[in-house]
Amino acid sequence: MELTKEQFKADFERMLSDYFTMDVEKSDLTEQYVTLGKLIGSYAAKEWRNTNQRYLEKGEKQVYYFSMEFLLGRMLKSNLFNLGILDTVRAGLKEMGMDLEALEQVELDAGLGNGGLGRLAACFIDSMATHAIPGHGNGIRFKYGLFRQKFVNGYQVELPENWLRNGNVWETRRLNKAVNVRFYGNVRLEKDASGHFVPHYENEEIVLAVPYDTPVIGYGDNTVNTLRLWSAEMPLEDANTEYHAFIQQQSRIESISEVLYPDDSNYEGRLLRLKQEYFFVSAGIQSIIRTYKKRGLPMSNLAEKVAIHINDTHPALCVPELMRILMDEEGMDWEPAWDVTVKVLSYTNHTIMSEALESWPTDMMAQLLPRIYQIICEIDRRYAEDMARLYDWDMIERTRVISGGSVKMAHLAIIGSHSINGVAKLHTNILKEKVLRDFYHIFPSRFNNKTNGITHRRWLLLSNEPLRSFIDSKIGKEWATKPTDLKMLEPFRRDENVLRQLAEIKQINKQRLADYIRKRTGLAVWTDAIFDVQVKRFHAYKRQLLNLLHILSLYFKLKDDPGADIYPRVFIFGGKAAPSYTYAKEIIKLINAAADLINHDPAVRDMLKIVFIENYGVSLAERIIPAADVSEQISLASKEASGTSNMKFMLNGAVTLATLDGANVEIRDLVGEDNIILFGLTDQEVFQYYHDRSYHSYDYYKKNPVLHRVLDALIDGSIPGVQAEGRDIFDSLIKYGDEFFVLRDFEDYALAQKKVDMLYRDPLKWQEMALINIANAGVFSSDYTVLRYAAEIWNVNSKTRLF
Repeated sequence: MELTKEQFKADFERMLSDYFTMDVEKSDLTEQYVTLGKLIGSYAAKEWRNTNQRYLEKGEKQVYYFSMEFLLGRMLKSNLFNLGILDTVRAGLKEMGMDLEALEQVELDAGLGNGGLGRLAACFIDSMATHAIPGHGNGIRFKYGLFRQKFVNGYQVELPENWLRNGNVWETRRLNKAVNVRFYGNVRLEKDASGHFVPHYENEEIVLAVPYDTPVIGYGDNTVNTLRLWSAEMPLEDANTEYHAFIQQQSRIESISEVLYPDDSNYEGRLLRLKQEYFFVSAGIQSIIRTYKKRGLPMSNLAEKVAIHINDTHPALCVPELMRILMDEEGMDWEPAWDVTVKVLSYTNHTIMSEALESWPTDMMAQLLPRIYQIICEIDRRYAEDMARLYDWDMIERTRVISGGSVKMAHLAIIGSHSINGVAKLHTNILKEKVLRDFYHIFPSRFNNKTNGITHRRWLLLSNEPLRSFIDSKIGKEWATKPTDLKMLEPFRRDENVLRQLAEIKQINKQRLADYIRKRTGLAVWTDAIFDVQVKRFHAYKRQLLNLLHILSLYFKLKDDPGADIYPRVFIFGGKAAPSYTYAKEIIKLINAAADLINHDPAVRDMLKIVFIENYGVSLAERIIPAADVSEQISLASKEASGTSNMKFMLNGAVTLATLDGANVEIRDLVGEDNIILFGLTDQEVFQYYHDRSYHSYDYYKKNPVLHRVLDALIDGSIPGVQAEGRDIFDSLIKYGDEFFVLRDFEDYALAQKKVDMLYRDPLKWQEMALINIANAGVFSSDYTVLRYAAEIWNVNSKTRLF
């Protein structure tokens, strides 16, 4: 948009006066932030209305991206940037005595996600708006989000993350768009005069789903799409309920949209999670159908105007819910309703881990969602009947929706969708060949790959402004929307002046992070050291433990020989463990205990430091990733579906230390083996171990003296304060088989780390590797990913040709 500095200043002062009835000089940071947010919202409002009107007038097909998570991060700077007024506003604020970066810190990260799944959804809706794809997000407006992580004596403690305590300046509550969602009760089917079965509900619980809409502003364009998040509230007609009963009912209903991923270690927690999944699915689809009906088109044409995408299994109830609405409310027969449902829905699988493929007890589903369970049973019956003509009973039993007393959500999503995609080439191949092999045999044309992507605008242009300016000076600015233009950097790989500039930029970012670490933790770190970073959700398969065991090996080496030739390292960790995931929390405690030991040992000096920054999230990632020298992507091959932090680090010039897992394979193919540091088992070798049952972790403990000493340190008191945790972790590796082959890959990992040490000593060589990574990162932009979804799955228009 066009905006002068003078116009902005006048608008800001007027908005502040109107909203807070005060002048700039008397306002505080929060009032200034709210004013700026309201002003940005007013700037975007016209294009938001115009976008919706354009979609309506042109009758464009709409995409609705259903996701339990949308990990948005702070939106202030991003919205300014996408509107094209960031520099103008920054300068105008400065002239009025305000600092944009200080205002940005007032905004709390929206607590609407846990990791890569939610951040991917946020990147996708940004890219859809940027390329004028008619695409909108649909999720839950969690009041407390995941949790705020706090370390107490090294242990993770979960505290409420009340990100809404000061309100949310970006959202608009739309009570007039609210819908009712049904739970519990009894449902009986009776034939009407035309022979259709009509459901009759008794004693159901009604929850009011109220939408809160947030504008999704596309970069450099006139498109503003919508993220619709639903809040659970008491129905208005229940306001006359007796007081104490009202309070109890209100608390029960509002719990639906309070906490992301409630503790699923007990029945009540699992029931609440299932309730959440149906809540946002039902509300979202009801809203979509209501909008569609305004067009006056027949329901049989729904797939021509609507695409609904199921992001992981959490929204898999889209399948029976859409069937319910088409049959029960729109009067369609089963066969045409099923045909429409399959054409409308598509599904992304995000996991290889069997425990992450959700299933729900049939008795829980039947009790909570009686009509939905009836429909799922009929889906399952008809599927088995159809498959019986083609396949044996074993195949049918392995693939049906209801099996072993459980509803298999991935099976439901696959059977009810026209497209099933994995999120990296390796991941998709494993799905086809192993995890979902039977389904691939039945529905081969439905399977496809869409490698994940990241929005390079947030992860470089916004979070690494020194590097952005440098790249602009070399190749121009079109790479903001054409990220493969970054490839034009590659001819500079031998230019020593360019490589030194890259090194200077990295040093600026490392100093910025070092200042933050000192402020947050009191720990001083040497910025000439290698910043070796592993930031991601804590899970055993991601192998933060492997990283730690190597750090301990370096520590003992320095203790034995203070003059050992080790290049100084700062190992940086960040990430949360699920509240009920005891083993991951034990690893967190062990890392913190090792940090306490190493960081306070004068014999180590500045040679080795461990920094575990608590409460990792988007804003913290934007500070850490530009400063990283080494990107740790060390999951056991065959376990990580894709990864997206690997792409963010690559984009910012970190060198990837990795197994050939997920999208690491594609990074290797792009940059070549000389510009990535690889180690460890391949996926085929892992599967061979599974087949042969030939892995014996004790052999590695017995034969490798370095590993032996490190593992003994977990149980012999060398690391104070972890007697119980150390024993549990030791036993998991030695007594219980080392599920994720940590000991098998340890020696190879240590050799790869020696290679890092050697390469980093040659600054020009290291920066050449960094530059090649940056130059090849453009293909991982979520812009290209969603353009592929749009063209190959959703069949919707965009303003941009794919290539």
